[in-house]
Amino acid sequence: MKNILATLCATTAIASPAFAELLDVEKDELKFGFIKLTDMAPLAVAYENGYFEDEGLFVTLEAQANWKVLLDGVIGGELDGAHMLAGQPLAATIGYGTEAHIVTPFSMDLNGNGITVSNEIWEAMLPHVPKMEDGRPQHPISAETLLPVVEQYKDEGKPFNMGMVFPVSTHNYELRYWLAAGGLQPGYYSPEDISGQIGADVLLSVTPPPQMPATMEAGTIYGYAVGEPWNQQAVFKGIGVPVITDYQLWKNNPEKVFGLSAEFQEENPNTTIAITKALIRAAMWLDENDNANREAAVEMLSRSEYVGADYDVIANSMTGFFEFEKGDRRPAPDFNVFFRYNATYPFYSDAIWYLTQMRRWGQIAEAKPDSWYDEVAKSVYKPEIYLEAARHLVDEGLANEADFPWESDGYKAATPAEDIIDGVAYDGRTPNAYLDSLPIGLKGEQKVVGSDVQG
Repeated sequence: MKNILATLCATTAIASPAFAELLDVEKDELKFGFIKLTDMAPLAVAYENGYFEDEGLFVTLEAQANWKVLLDGVIGGELDGAHMLAGQPLAATIGYGTEAHIVTPFSMDLNGNGITVSNEIWEAMLPHVPKMEDGRPQHPISAETLLPVVEQYKDEGKPFNMGMVFPVSTHNYELRYWLAAGGLQPGYYSPEDISGQIGADVLLSVTPPPQMPATMEAGTIYGYAVGEPWNQQAVFKGIGVPVITDYQLWKNNPEKVFGLSAEFQEENPNTTIAITKALIRAAMWLDENDNANREAAVEMLSRSEYVGADYDVIANSMTGFFEFEKGDRRPAPDFNVFFRYNATYPFYSDAIWYLTQMRRWGQIAEAKPDSWYDEVAKSVYKPEIYLEAARHLVDEGLANEADFPWESDGYKAATPAEDIIDGVAYDGRTPNAYLDSLPIGLKGEQKVVGSDVQG
């Protein structure tokens, strides 16, 4: 197959700049996994627009049943790579859950998630929610408005249950962050108790993303944190109200990554660069000309082989808006970001934020020095691969030099307090100082012993 492509390349190089610097890929037939969420879009676009083929790659995309099956597929070699929760490569590499060294050369997006509550919970929250002059709720909505509702359930002896998609998911950490910022305890993990519900005011449990709306409608959970289109689905079905987006929670927060086993990357370095090139091109296409291609992307994603939700449900958040209640549709041009703001660059500081949340809630049971966070981030996030792919694209005339952070040391500037709902700034260079600044959660030498926090 590689020989056929090389011949084609020789005859079409002048006509097609995408073939100008075809890498000698070690493996050209690949299978990638994904979960049915809007933010798998770079994979769909790279496939549908021919960017993988431009790199000499013949790719099959395959939806996975859940995040664990997906991770096991990458570790076992059934999948060559996958759309992953950012916490998965980190957790696997440090041995939390399944142990394996996973790396990422490409971050798939910023933002894209929301927290939704059932109609019944929303009605109970509403008297506590500040209003704008036109009577609509004032956003962002703090979890302080949920606090009296949870207290009422406690008084009645009823557990308050909410769903998230996986223990090391962004959604778990974002839901916990929102709850804690409003004074609610989302619970701790310990080596002996991995439920994450030790000392919790709100009991969080795993529900696969596509099942979130039905699980809430059945009354098993009262709300959830999930990626699109499953918040907008609740609005369309009239069963729930998204109360906050993660953009409102933490402006331009990191989301999914593309993960590969370290073994695959080491054995297939050129293939890894070629994959990264195709994904960068897809991300550029998704954001170019002020999101001009988003309607075409929504059409792709609505197909059953990708996300499989209705076009209108996906478009509601993918095309620059977000609907909180029926008729309350507000501009949200950065709800889904795929390339702007260096969204695709795998920053060490993004990795470290996930690690701080694992430590905050007890998934990392013991205190670690700042140097440990830096070392783990650098073992998983691979900006050097990303920049090599970007350099090829610039040299081929397929990308602009100015669009990439060539001089970065891998750390973003600190996120200012005003960009995060609890008003606590985040600097990835000082993870322990950051943990110490958060009012709820483990800090210093603290650890969970039984049902108590000690230290």
